[in-house]
Amino acid sequence: MCAAGRRRGRRQRALLCAVLLAAWETAWGQLRYSVPEEMPKGSFVGDVAKDLGLQLPEIRDSGVRIVSEGNTQYFALHGKTGHLVTAERIDREQLCESVQQCVLRCELIVEGEMKFYGIEVEIMDINDNAPSFKDFEVEERISETTAPGSRFPLPEAHDPDSGRNSLQSYELSGDEHFSLAVQAGPGGDQRPELVLAKALDREEAAFHELVLRAIDGGDPALTSTARIRVTVLDANDNAPVFSQAEYTVRVPENVPVGSTLVTVTATDVDEGLNGIVKYSLKKVSDVASNIFHLDSETGAITLLRTLDFEEGDSYELEVQARDGGGLFDTAKVAISVTDKNDNAPVISVRSALSEISEDAPSGTVVALLHVSDRDSGANGKVRCSLAGGVPFRLEKSFGDYYSVVTARELDREQVLEYNVTVRVADGGSPALQSSAVLALRVLDVNDNAPVFLEERYSARVAENNAAGALVLTVRATDADWGQNARVRYRLAEGRVRGAPLSSYVSVQAETGALYALRSLDYEQLRELQLWVRAEDGGAPALSSNVSVRLQIVDENDNAPQQAQPNTDWRFSQTQRPGTSGSQNGEEAGAWPNNQFDTEMLQAMILASANEAADGNSTLGGGNGTMGLSARYGPQFTLQHVPDYRQNVYIPGSNATLTNAAGKRDAKNAAPAGGNKKKSGKKEKK
Repeated sequence: MCAAGRRRGRRQRALLCAVLLAAWETAWGQLRYSVPEEMPKGSFVGDVAKDLGLQLPEIRDSGVRIVSEGNTQYFALHGKTGHLVTAERIDREQLCESVQQCVLRCELIVEGEMKFYGIEVEIMDINDNAPSFKDFEVEERISETTAPGSRFPLPEAHDPDSGRNSLQSYELSGDEHFSLAVQAGPGGDQRPELVLAKALDREEAAFHELVLRAIDGGDPALTSTARIRVTVLDANDNAPVFSQAEYTVRVPENVPVGSTLVTVTATDVDEGLNGIVKYSLKKVSDVASNIFHLDSETGAITLLRTLDFEEGDSYELEVQARDGGGLFDTAKVAISVTDKNDNAPVISVRSALSEISEDAPSGTVVALLHVSDRDSGANGKVRCSLAGGVPFRLEKSFGDYYSVVTARELDREQVLEYNVTVRVADGGSPALQSSAVLALRVLDVNDNAPVFLEERYSARVAENNAAGALVLTVRATDADWGQNARVRYRLAEGRVRGAPLSSYVSVQAETGALYALRSLDYEQLRELQLWVRAEDGGAPALSSNVSVRLQIVDENDNAPQQAQPNTDWRFSQTQRPGTSGSQNGEEAGAWPNNQFDTEMLQAMILASANEAADGNSTLGGGNGTMGLSARYGPQFTLQHVPDYRQNVYIPGSNATLTNAAGKRDAKNAAPAGGNKKKSGKKEKK
């Protein structure tokens, strides 16, 4: 209970210290906090929302999350308070055993705004580890002839805590023959040594029992002890000597397990037991002891497990050679690990869009990427690129972050979706690479108007059609999608013979089918010119128009208006008839230009022609006059009147008229074999 209370007190004091020291830095979007180790899960680290000026609804709605490197997430964001809290119990010694300042890094990603903030959390040490000796019982063999003042190395204690909480001092208890000396090592570490204060006499005492205590600087201090048994030996006047004081070796990280890295050698000129040398590791870290093995007989140092440059690039070992009489020599072994390109670069998609509007402006961010490589030097230098042929580009962001942005405007009608391949490669030889694929769907906007399949439409419609008859179908297509591509048709406003166009024809809105709403009469309407509009379903809608021409085709639905000639009717000089088609309507003497006068004249000519052909005409007149000269004067001969006998159909007769000149030449006029039903109305075109 007492120890637990002291531990709680230490944690409370450390937490108070961490809260007082918590700070954040705005440079480069970095936040920095500190928290003591071993805090329970969910402990407060820092007020991220306050420090970044974020509102709590913004945190909940913008997809704010904490991302850490590695497999373990040590921190989390409390959604209700905006506080950064611990997600796991953090052991500083497990994470940063050989690092003075232990800093964990993570990023805060704001997905809705495509922003990120770097966060550094320093893990503060608490005195949760007591110093410990690797061996709790140590045996020293010292010759009785050893001179006073001689020094012997004692086992060193190891304390994984840092600063004041680490190992601070040693104490030795025993008898008057020995004292303790502490030497400072090259790295500032303390090396305890056993000093012979008084000459030994094996016959007086063959063994000496001592206790070495290691003490740290915590409050309260934690301690550990090792028992030292000194065996007094007979005289041995030659100590082993190493062939060199320091052994240096460089090995690649991919060296096979079991390989011999270096062999140390020491010689002793003594004979017998006093000349036999045994090797041992006297100073080695727990990590190194699990990687290297020293053969006590041969001095060969071999590899126990695979090296990893990213876990450790150098190791120092202290080797001792001791003879059978207890004399020894020490040597240093420095092992350097060289990097190999054995780690492929890693690409992480921190945030990405799954869809984007086709009218998104150039430079729109669609993904936020992070790249890394655990190798060092050129092997860890990462190059990032996009596969070709896509309208996107990479932009370097802060640190190892890249943004994928649009390089130009998109067009959904050309490409519906993109699979953007991002490739990363390191600088090794050969280079290692990896890739990630971003799937992005392009959303449609109404940027295409409907397009008719033909530039203009025309159709021929027989007169006397049934009301509601299908005339033709117009069709337009729209390159957009969904509602933006839905086409509806309607007639443009217009009037025909004073009536609305919609009373003559209609168009089906969904299909573009054009229907005649009434029976059409060629004698009243020769053609219809109208416009059909195609409009899509966008907002706002886009539209286009097309011209439609409907030609009314004549049918023989009118019989010829045979009437008695009007004796008072005369041609004026300006109405003198000529050959059919010889004069236009603007010239003097044009042919009568209304349907009634024309058909009446044709009937009169037909009757006179028949009388002249039969030779019993009562109209009188000379040859070639058809009897008309007697009524209209001698100057009106057949040369002034078109010969309509060639194209006049007489109801109830199957004869085709021939000219009178042929009959005067005594040529037989045989009955025509066919009915040429071509109405005189055709000449009015």
